[in-house]
Amino acid sequence: MWGSRRNRGKTVVCIACGDAVVRSAAREYDKEGNRWERNGKSFEHLCKACHRDLCHQPRNELETLLVEIDAGVVEQEAFFTRYETAVRNRYGPLEEREG
Repeated sequence: MWGSRRNRGKTVVCIACGDAVVRSAAREYDKEGNRWERNGKSFEHLCKACHRDLCHQPRNELETLLVEIDAGVVEQEAFFTRYETAVRNRYGPLEEREG
């Protein structure tokens, strides 16, 4: 309810902007998308401003897809080409949707 005493005053680094913030002023980030399942996990953190800027839509399969296409390893142009191809293969052609 009040949080762990060992985390009071501890600082963490925001993975988005690199700022050091007090743990109580940060939000946990779980790349698996399920921060409630805590067993055996270590969490990264986001400052509140960066957390607000995130898209909070479900991201099922996203991490697996990014690993498969070597995100963060290949050049940006190759990444975009691989991403578009992978999404098209999994979900069909990319189309603009009418709002």
